[in-house]
Order: sequence, then structure tokens, then C-alpha cells
Amino acid sequence: MSAIPAKTEDGKIRCDACPVLCYIRDGATGACDRYANAGGELVRVDPHVLLNKTLAEGQAVVPFGGSVQDWDGDLLHAGNTFVTAIGAGTTYPDYKPAPFIVAAEVEGVDMVTVVTEGIFSYCGVKIKIDTDRHLGPEQASVRAQGEAVGHVTTGEYGSQMLSLGGVHHLTGGSKKEGRVTCDTLLELCNGKAVELTIDGGSTVIVEAGKAPIVNGQQEERMRVGCGSATIGMFAKQWQGKVDEVVVVDDHITGVLSEHQAGKLLGIPDTGIKLKGRKSTPGRYFQVAEPGTGWGGTDISDPLSILLPFDAKVAKPGTTMLMVSTTGEHAGYYVLDDALQPVETDMPQALQDSVARIKENCEPALSTVLFMGGAGGSLRAGVTENPVRLTQSVKSALTYVTCGGAPAYVWPGGGITLMVDVTLLPQNAFGYVPTPALVAPIEFTLRLDDYATLGGHMDHVRRLETLAGDNNKRLRVATRRDSPWPFNMQPTKGGGR
Repeated sequence: MSAIPAKTEDGKIRCDACPVLCYIRDGATGACDRYANAGGELVRVDPHVLLNKTLAEGQAVVPFGGSVQDWDGDLLHAGNTFVTAIGAGTTYPDYKPAPFIVAAEVEGVDMVTVVTEGIFSYCGVKIKIDTDRHLGPEQASVRAQGEAVGHVTTGEYGSQMLSLGGVHHLTGGSKKEGRVTCDTLLELCNGKAVELTIDGGSTVIVEAGKAPIVNGQQEERMRVGCGSATIGMFAKQWQGKVDEVVVVDDHITGVLSEHQAGKLLGIPDTGIKLKGRKSTPGRYFQVAEPGTGWGGTDISDPLSILLPFDAKVAKPGTTMLMVSTTGEHAGYYVLDDALQPVETDMPQALQDSVARIKENCEPALSTVLFMGGAGGSLRAGVTENPVRLTQSVKSALTYVTCGGAPAYVWPGGGITLMVDVTLLPQNAFGYVPTPALVAPIEFTLRLDDYATLGGHMDHVRRLETLAGDNNKRLRVATRRDSPWPFNMQPTKGGGR
């Protein structure tokens, strides 16, 4: 709940939960759709969310929202109820303590969880898209609704990476750019599908935890490895079944007869020659341009990466398998009398090996990580000397979560964190039209450590007292694949 708001003569209430300071008439909500005027009282529209560990016990994995019920104040055991910051409210205008500072006894230890919805102008998302298809050149702008909202960053093994948001897109461009950036981040963080276009590249639909859709085609799998790694993994299975194998890859194309794996297995030379730059034996870079074809290249005909076979070594009748790193593309060839590869029907044994490559490719997913920096104002809601909270987090006395989900805190200064958005309850993120994202953040530590930290001890309340206030609350089941926050608590002295 915000501080007591100012009222106007016509009954409007000024909300001070963010810098916009909306005047809200009775029965209406503010610009953020998070606060409303209900009969002259400023109320939080969304319920305050509590996680409950016992609701999911003895059940299959229960998605957040799958077992939602009004909280009746029954605690069962304090260690089974975790107070999240979702729906809690903010500390704005930044001099106020966090909305809820809740103490509970967990396994004989008095713990306290400080919760607030942070207003993050300095935030964004990092997106991992499992695909071999080339989405766009590094540093290319990523757009939503025609507005630049981020850029392509360095690709990783079997995945393309995007970095969206950040303060420059939120506040440093046009008003429309900031609004679209905020909308895009909010949709992605709340698990919605978003269409993105990349300058000089592809159109991709991203939804956290779902397969990406690239240029209208849904991805099925990420690659088993680069071309060289694929040769090493399956060389023994190809021995005696085919004379040569080329695994086409935009990054490192592998050639069985030249590769060290082939040498150790006694695979004879075939006289094969490839375009591109030879790195080490059996490993070739830059055999083609990046694209959406074979192995993330721009080719549709794999023979286009071959140079003429060495006539002094090659023999008619030599067999060759060409396959992509996902097994999505494959062809079988036999050299004719002119040493030209001619495509023919693939033997069953090689079909089985291509199927094995596919089997070893994991399902393609889009992963969305929220990333934000917890600024001084947010930290002031925890302690009157904000730097001490930072020091407490870095020394592992304080455990940081987002909506109860584990957050990775970056080394170095400040509290810069990342969290997998699929681990949070549904619709855990909000926004304010400054523009900025509103994200839940919780700090949990021992009660005596909180006192030493200089925390707002006069605002600490026991968990059981939450049932007596007028806030609407929902109790939701925790996920089985997400660690229970109280299980991660530090021991005295900072150990885990």
C-alpha cells in the first residue's frame, strides 16, 4: 500500500507509487493498471502473492497459477509459506521502508524477508534462442513494432543471443521507442509471445520456454554440436559403413577422413577438398556464408562447398554422407568415374545414424532472463545505509530472489541480478509509464543479521499478522523444479 495519498475536491486521489503521480478518479485505475481508487481509498489491484510449499506435495509439477486459492490466513508451518514481492507495492518516493518486512521462524531460526516491487529503469532481458539458423549479424538492431529495442549479441554453442532493453532504449530515444521497449520487455517477462525483426536478418517469434519460430518455421531442435564435435561423437558408428562424412556447419565443418577421430580409426584418405579456411585437420571455417540453410549456412546444395576431389587419391565408387549438425538435412553420394558425387538412396545404416544425430539434439527453446540493477533507492527500503545490503549479499548473508525464484547476482559493484522468468508466478512483472519495468525482489536473511545490518526493525512484522490486514492475497504452489527459498538460506557466518 502506498503512503496516504492527496485528495482533490472532485474526489480524485494522487497515487505516489511511482514518479508519474497519477490523479485517479473513483472506480478507475492509474496509468500502470496496478493501483486504483476504490471509494476514496488507494488500493493495489493485483493480489499480493504468497508461495506455499505444501500445495504441490504429492502432485505432479504444478505450474504457477495452477493451484491458486485465496489465502485464508492458515500458515500450516511458517517454513512452508514464503512472502513474495509480487503485488506488494514499491518504496517510491524512496524514503519509505519496503512494503513488507516479514519475520518467521524457519527450522528454529528467526528469519526475515524484505519484499518490494522495484521500479527498474535500468533493466532488460537476455534471450537465448536455440537454433542453427542465422538470425542476423552481431550488433544488428532488434526491432519490435518497427522500433529498435535491442541488438544481436555474440552467439553461443547452438544458440543465437539477443540483448533487449536497457536504459538507453527505455529513456534515451524517442517517446515511442521507450514505450515499445517497455511493452516488449513486459510481454517477454510475463511469458507472452513477441515478434522481433532483426536488421539484415530474420523475423523471430520468442516466447519464454517455447520453441522459437524463425521466418514462420518453428524450430524443433538445437544442434548436437559443431561439425567437428559431431564427427568425433559418431565416427565409430560410421566406420565400415561409409568412406567419407562431411558435417556441414556455419562455424566448424567436420570431415571424417581428415579428422583425428578418423585417423585413429584408420579411415583412409578420400581426396576430398573443401572450400573455406582449414583450421586443423578435418576442421574447416567459413565454408559458406551464414544463413538459414544447411548447418546454419546459406546453402541448399551441400555439394556447393566441395572443390574437385584430388584425382591422385580419389577413387570411383567412394561413398559419402553429408549431414547437418541437427540431422535436419542429409544426403548420400557415390563418386562416379569422373569423380563427381552423385546423390543416391541412403542405406538404412546411415539413415539410422542421421536419426541418432537428431535424437541427440535437445528440443529448441527460447530462454528469457530478466536482468536488472537494484539501485540505491530500492536498497534504502531494506536498510538506512544501502551499501551494507550490497555487502551482505556479496558475503552470502542475504539471499536474493525474484518472486521466490532464485536470482543470479553478478560479481562486482551493486546488486545486478538475472532470473529465469519461467520460474516466477504468472504475470509477476508490471510497468510504470516513466517508462520502467516493475519487478519483484526479495531479500531474506537471519533476523539478528538484519538488525546488525541496520534494517528497519520498527517495521518488522510477524508472518501470522498478514492475515489481519486488508490486502488481498493469493497462495500459489511452488514449482518442483525451482528451489524453495528457505532451503537456500545462509548459515551464521555466511556459509551456504
